[in-house]
Amino acid sequence: MKVKNASYVKGAANYSQCIVSDLPQIAVAGKSNVGKSSFINCLVGDGKLARTSKLPGRTRLINYFLINGNTEDEFLLADLPGYGFAKVSDEEKLRWADLLEKYLANEQRLAQVLFLVDIRHDPTKDDAAMYNYLFANNLPFTVIATKADKLPKSQVKNRCRAIANFFKLGEANVLPVSSVAKTGFDAVLDRLEQILTAY
Repeated sequence: MKVKNASYVKGAANYSQCIVSDLPQIAVAGKSNVGKSSFINCLVGDGKLARTSKLPGRTRLINYFLINGNTEDEFLLADLPGYGFAKVSDEEKLRWADLLEKYLANEQRLAQVLFLVDIRHDPTKDDAAMYNYLFANNLPFTVIATKADKLPKSQVKNRCRAIANFFKLGEANVLPVSSVAKTGFDAVLDRLEQILTAY
């Protein structure tokens, strides 16, 4: 798959504001500061599409992007609020969690969740909770191991294997990427093409 165009559509602060559309949706989920915005920008080839920040917790909405608009490969990309560490009130964290859960539980056109984890570390308790939720609710997902440039190339495969073992997945279900080196994204686009073709 090639990304021909990408544009921001809207942000939803609560579930009632979520987009209702016949287009398939690909969601991007992960803890705060795992690199979701950088991942999206690299995936679509637009460094400014999703706002990036060094501060965790900047994504407070579900942000929707239209990918390949007016083509046969058209789909919506939904950037979900980050979970885990963020310097916000407990009330705000609960609001994000409620929005995240309602989206995942109710979005009828959800074709895949791209589940981002940091390749350098074992998944956190929050990552494990997200995995358990996706698995328990039979939601299709692919694990994306971000920040691969932070490791020597010789360690990337071993770290992907360790993450796969943690989640009891096959190694092929963990795709390493680097938004800095811009590597690994062809594999993600190939996976998306398979998913959307079969959807």
